[in-house]
Amino acid sequence: NGELVMLTAARKKGKGSLVCKLVVLAVLIGLVFVPVIKMFSVLTMQDIRDVFTSQRLVPALLNSLSLTAIATVIVIILAYALAWCIERTDIKLKGLFGIILVLPMLIPSISHGMGLIILLGRNGIITNLLGVDSGFIYGKIGIIAGSVMYAFPVAFIMLADVLRYEDRSVYQAADILGIDKKRRFARITLPFLRKPLIAATFSAFAMIVTDYGVPLMIGGTTKTVSLLMYEEVISQLKFGRGCVYGILLLIPAIVAFVTDMLNKDRAGMAFVKRTDSKRVSRARNALAYTVCILVSVLALLPILAFVILAFVKSYPNDMSFTLDNIINTMQMRGGGKYLLNSLLIAFAAATLGTVIGFLTAYLTSRCRSALSKLIHMIVLAFMAIPGIVLGLSYAITFTGMKEVFVIFFALIMVNVAHFVASPYLMMYNTFGKMNENLEPVGETLGIGRIRMLRDIFIPMSFGTVLEMFSYLFVNCMMTISAVSFIANNETYPISLMINKFEAQMQYESVAVVSLSILLVNLALKAVIALIKKNAFNYRQNKKKRYKNELDKKAV
Repeated sequence: NGELVMLTAARKKGKGSLVCKLVVLAVLIGLVFVPVIKMFSVLTMQDIRDVFTSQRLVPALLNSLSLTAIATVIVIILAYALAWCIERTDIKLKGLFGIILVLPMLIPSISHGMGLIILLGRNGIITNLLGVDSGFIYGKIGIIAGSVMYAFPVAFIMLADVLRYEDRSVYQAADILGIDKKRRFARITLPFLRKPLIAATFSAFAMIVTDYGVPLMIGGTTKTVSLLMYEEVISQLKFGRGCVYGILLLIPAIVAFVTDMLNKDRAGMAFVKRTDSKRVSRARNALAYTVCILVSVLALLPILAFVILAFVKSYPNDMSFTLDNIINTMQMRGGGKYLLNSLLIAFAAATLGTVIGFLTAYLTSRCRSALSKLIHMIVLAFMAIPGIVLGLSYAITFTGMKEVFVIFFALIMVNVAHFVASPYLMMYNTFGKMNENLEPVGETLGIGRIRMLRDIFIPMSFGTVLEMFSYLFVNCMMTISAVSFIANNETYPISLMINKFEAQMQYESVAVVSLSILLVNLALKAVIALIKKNAFNYRQNKKKRYKNELDKKAV
C-alpha cells in the first residue's frame, strides 16, 4: 500500500510538472513566435520587389556589414584589453574603473550618438575648445564611434568574467617549463578564450547591426538596413517593406546565434578558479593605468556633456547655472509623464519577466524531460530575434488597437520577450549549481515542490532573482528598438523622446532625458546592492543565532 501511495503521488507530480511545462510553452510561443508569424503574414511580393529593386538597399547593406564589422573589431580589442587590465594586473581602484566602464550600458544607444554631437558636432563642446572642424563626426566615423560606445560594456563584462575564473596554475607550470609568452598565449590563452571571444564577438555584432539609434542620430546621409526599416515604418507607415528589412536583419542575428550554439568550448571545463601570486610589474601596471584612465575618460565624456547642457541656460552663449532645463523638460514638455510611463513599463516587465524566467528555468533545469529541452531551446532562440524586428511584429499584431491599456500591455510584453532570455540563463545556471538530490530528499520527507520552491530554492537563489529584475528593469528603461513602432503619444517611454527633442533642436532636453534614465538605472542598481547586502547580513546573523542555540544545547 505504501509503495502504491508513493507511485500515485509521483504520477500526480509528473502530471503537474507536464501541465506547468505546457503552460510555459504556450506563453513563450505567444510572446515571440505568434507575433513574428503575424509579421510574415503581411508580406507581399510587391513589398519584396520594392525593397530589392530599391537603389538604397545595396549601399545600406554594405554600410551595415562594413561599419558593424569595424566597430565589432574595435569593441573586442578594447574589451579584452580592459578585461586584462582589470583582472591581470595589480592596479588600484579596479572597482571604480569597473563601474565607470559599464556606465554607457545604462543609457540608450541614441544617447551615445547625441553625446558625440554635443561633444564633437557643430558648435560642440570639444570642437569649440579646440577650434577644429566639426564635420568629421557625422557619417561613418560617428556611427562607428557611437556603436563602439554602445556595445563595449557588454563585451567587457563577458570577457572580464571569463578571465576572472581562469586557472592561473597552468601559467605557473608553463613558466617553470620555460615556455615563452607567445606559445603560452597560443596554446593556453586562446583555447580557453575561444568560445567566450566568439560569443562576445557575435553579441556585439548583433547589437550593432540591428541598432538604429546611433545611425539615426549621427549617421547623416549614411544609411543602414536598420535605419531604412525605421524610416519605412515610422515615416511612411509601410509595414510590408519594414518586414522585408526585418527579415534581412534576422539573418546575421540567426547566424550569430547558431554559430555560438554549435561552437564547442574545448577548454572551459578544464579550468578551475585558482589565483597565483603575480609578480609586480611597474611597466605592466603603468600600461594598465593608462588604458583604464583613457577609456574611462572617453566613457564619461558624453555623460559630462549631458550634465553641462542640462544645467546651463544656453550653451554656448550663456553658461550660467540653472534648473530651468529640468523644469521645462519634465513639466512643460511632458518629460515627467513619459518618465512615469517608462517606470511603469519597466517595473511591470521586470516583475513579469523575472517570474517567467524563474519558473521556466526551474522547469527546464530541475524537472528535466524532452519537453524541458524543447523549452530551453525556444528561450535561447529568443536571443536570435533583434528588438527592432520584435517591435515591428508586435506593432503589426496590435495594429488597429488604440486603447491605452492595450498599448501598455503590448509594450510590457514586447520588453519581456526581448530581454527574458538572458535572465533565464542566469537562473538556469544557478539552479544547475544546486545539489541535484534536493528534490528526492524532499519527496522522501513528504515536502511538496511548492514548499521546496518557497523555503529552499527562492532563498538560495535570491541574489540571482534580484539580478534578473535589475537586468530587465535597466534594459526596459533604455530600449528604443523594441518599443518605437508600438508606442503612441499617451504611452511614450521617455527614451523615445530623445529623437523628438533632437529634431526640435532642444538639446538641453535631450541631456535631461539621458541623465534621468541614467540616474534611475543607477538608483535601482544601488537599491539592489543594498537589498543584497541586507539579505547577506540577515543570513549570516541567522547562522550565528542557530550556531549559538546548538552550542547552548550541547552545553
